[in-house]
Amino acid sequence: MQLIRLLFASALLLWLVPAHADQGSAERLTGLLQKAETLTGRFSQLSLDGTGTQLQETSGEMALQRPGKFRWHTDEPMEQLLVSDGKKVWLYDPDLEQVTIQTLDRRLTHTPALLLSGDVSAISENFEVSHQEAGEVVDFTLKPKAKDTLFDSLRLSFRGGVINDMQMIDGVGQRTNILFQNVRLNEPLKPDLFTFEIPEGTDVISE
Repeated sequence: MQLIRLLFASALLLWLVPAHADQGSAERLTGLLQKAETLTGRFSQLSLDGTGTQLQETSGEMALQRPGKFRWHTDEPMEQLLVSDGKKVWLYDPDLEQVTIQTLDRRLTHTPALLLSGDVSAISENFEVSHQEAGEVVDFTLKPKAKDTLFDSLRLSFRGGVINDMQMIDGVGQRTNILFQNVRLNEPLKPDLFTFEIPEGTDVISE
């Protein structure tokens, strides 16, 4: 849960028109996500509890590349680095001098992380998808069909065909929100962005 919360969230948007739950919504979302073979930019993340009380606010830089590669670097004073090469995931905390290593679980296709960097061809199998549109803004709401997922509702908002913000709500009403800034699509990325060299003296935890 903590790992996923480091990845995603969003700002609430006004619902301007009724949402439509249908196969066309899933196909349209899949098409928008597939446009981005790579994605880079900055993010501002906000976490709120079920009463709306702020829990945490962070910002940083991200880079994603299909299939399953991502780099999520949170700025100081709460610096953390999350990296995946498509097979393993490293979560590095420089203050604690500690890195946690996990195998990338393909069940993460049910989470926001791999919706942006993973295989999106099975979205309609895993989620009920609805959308609403106002001008150049399109909002998609995803409800997981399975019961063992890490969120109850996920909203993705696109502006001009580019991801703009996201919101994840879990079973206890906690919201994790992210606003993307300076987003760039399909720029060449160096392979070493998605690998992690463990610094000398770092404690290693394997899960």
